[in-house]
Amino acid sequence: MRVLRLLRLLRLLPLPLPRGLRLGKLRASAGLASAARAPAACRWTPPRPSAPPSGPEPRPGLRLGLASSPGTRPATAAAASPDAPPACAATMERPEAVTDEPQINLKRSQENEWVKSDQVKKRKKKRKDYQPNYFLSIPITDKEIIKGIKILQNAIIQQDERLAKAMVSDGSFHITLLVMQLLNEDEVNIGIDALLELKPFIEELLQGKHLTLPFQGIGTFGNQVGFVKLAEGDHVNSLLEIAETANRTFQEKGILVGESRSFKPHLTFMKLSKSLWLRKNGVKKIDPDLYEKFISHRFGEEILYRIDLCSMLKKKQSNGYYHCESSIVIGEKNGGEPDDAELVRLSKRLVENAVLKAVQQYLEETQNKNKPGEGSSVKTEAADQNGNDNENNRK
Repeated sequence: MRVLRLLRLLRLLPLPLPRGLRLGKLRASAGLASAARAPAACRWTPPRPSAPPSGPEPRPGLRLGLASSPGTRPATAAAASPDAPPACAATMERPEAVTDEPQINLKRSQENEWVKSDQVKKRKKKRKDYQPNYFLSIPITDKEIIKGIKILQNAIIQQDERLAKAMVSDGSFHITLLVMQLLNEDEVNIGIDALLELKPFIEELLQGKHLTLPFQGIGTFGNQVGFVKLAEGDHVNSLLEIAETANRTFQEKGILVGESRSFKPHLTFMKLSKSLWLRKNGVKKIDPDLYEKFISHRFGEEILYRIDLCSMLKKKQSNGYYHCESSIVIGEKNGGEPDDAELVRLSKRLVENAVLKAVQQYLEETQNKNKPGEGSSVKTEAADQNGNDNENNRK
């Protein structure tokens, strides 16, 4: 009892605590601070109080002496106690082990973003410098189509003679299937290989059948380019599929090609960009009234039998067609027995040729009658020519 009274008096007096008590108090405050800074997963939750042990309660003096005695080691006692908090796994590892992995992943993601942005910049630069100089061409060789386009061109020139400079020559008529950029001979050879690989895909698509391309009507691109339209039908889907296959085949070879989505099959017969003189003289658009009579005109049909890899810049051939690096033949144009449509076309051509010959002969005879002095000489020259031909045939 005297000891308890003495301790109560000491608490009331502002006396400095002994060294042992001060150290214990500091340790307790440091422990509370570190516990507050520890993560939630490593904080220790004290166990629920169990039932009080049976037996006499220890005296307050003894409990106070155990808590404040400088000779005791709380850490050792806590480790030995079954109610002590478990050791935190984070305190057994270095702090760097926790933070290194996120930093490495962040660096990797930044490097990947840099690589992607660099690739996008290079791709944009290539696309910016892209200037097509080669193209895949489907040549138009049907005489009926060529004749109809020539009549159309002459009708336009009669209304405006200046537009003669904008007309496409009949040897250059074609359908552009794909445009591309080939900068050197090596790339040209790669393009030839891609064209050769395209042939089995097209033949598999057509399955031995002819792809007939009918042309009807007139259209323009911004009133700057005039073209003959490809009539609607299943053949359009087949041609679009061929264009997409060509686009994919050339891209797989690393060739920079035009967009397949912009592909619109057409047969160009005039374009104002062929001559700067037209713009200087005020011809900036194609007047729709010039081709009004041909809006629904049917020009004829072309059978797909050849695809050429052509140059836009090299000198054209003597017949007016583009310089051709290589070609693939799709089936045979006149092979096998002709179908009904082919027979009709052949009969029309025979009739047209016979009519043209008859008209030409009639004009010649009329001119000879109007000029009586020249008729005998013409006949004599024809007879001499026939005689020479007969002698040459005998040789």
